[in-house]
Amino acid sequence: MSNVSMQSILATHLDHYRQHHTLTPQQARACHRIGLCRSAALGGEQVRCSQCDFEQYRYHSCRNRHCPQCQRNASETWSRQRTAQLLPVPYFHLVFTLPHQLNPWVDLHPEVIYRLLFQCVWSTLKTFANDPKRLDGDLGMIAVLHTWGQNLSRHIHLHCLIPGGAWNEETQQWHPAKSSYLFPVRALSRKFRGAMVNALRKSRQAQALHRLTDDKHFNDTLKQLMQTDWVVYTQANIQRPETIINYLARYTHKIAMDNHRLIDSDDQHVRFRYKDYRDHDKHKIMQLEHGEFIRRFLQHILPDGFMRIRHYGILANRCRQQRTDSIKHALAVTAELDVDTRDQDSPHSPAPIPPAATVCRCPRCKNGRLVIIATLLPQRRREVTD
Repeated sequence: MSNVSMQSILATHLDHYRQHHTLTPQQARACHRIGLCRSAALGGEQVRCSQCDFEQYRYHSCRNRHCPQCQRNASETWSRQRTAQLLPVPYFHLVFTLPHQLNPWVDLHPEVIYRLLFQCVWSTLKTFANDPKRLDGDLGMIAVLHTWGQNLSRHIHLHCLIPGGAWNEETQQWHPAKSSYLFPVRALSRKFRGAMVNALRKSRQAQALHRLTDDKHFNDTLKQLMQTDWVVYTQANIQRPETIINYLARYTHKIAMDNHRLIDSDDQHVRFRYKDYRDHDKHKIMQLEHGEFIRRFLQHILPDGFMRIRHYGILANRCRQQRTDSIKHALAVTAELDVDTRDQDSPHSPAPIPPAATVCRCPRCKNGRLVIIATLLPQRRREVTD
């Protein structure tokens, strides 16, 4: 079996890539942390079997949200917490996709475009929910940003998990969704398109998109986008929303490429598995030159501090407990004791560290337990930036 990993590819080929490309500070820091992950540089523990002479060094992970080896605990914790907070109603899964014509603008202003995407999706859904002819109430939404497709290309879309109804604070009533698809897809698409184009114009007027210097190209692009249909996908109401939560959890704290999808890497190319959704979800193999592979990977490094997961409306952190309790009471459902619901998406939040007493079975004798016998201090190294 091949030992190829994102870490090994960057270790072998990143220096050559940097001779021809400039990395952003965020990209440089992410690559530096990935290179140190589970190595002596980050410290760890020395463990020994309680029944045989087996010993092993176990090094700490880098805990960077872009590292394929990290964040498994954070992802599982997020999934458990979101499942515990589910309302006893059907849910809807919607996906809003940005047209690929905006990808060059994302290269220049990722933090602005991503922020506008969240804002415009929520304003669109909120407008529909507040309409007295529709739900006449406050909607809730968990939104998760994805920037990639299976082949590592840039494919920016927002996954939205939404309870099937709206809460009217004034009447203290829950208004269930009237349709099996929440809102009409075509109407959602047009409203979202108009909101996003308008937000882009206002951002340019406010100099937030100052790196876009060609006025004619900017206006022509927006005119073209207004004449095309924007892709909005909506799934029929889901009776088991935990399945969607488990699906989203696989991506909430990870980046576009998992090590298990990598097949091999030679002097010139990387090969990896991907699913071609345009060809009946067939599993295929893609081969890319190292430079192109690294370029595709790096374009999904998020700006520092940017929150990939956000909660809105009745599911917003500041009011979620109160609102969900009221809704459960209105639905005559006894509220269960919720686990700690603090947001886990902060890129600076450390992953949970197992307590010192945690041990596991010896891989050699299968009977003994591995016990920590020494703590290995990290070997401090200077952070690399461009």
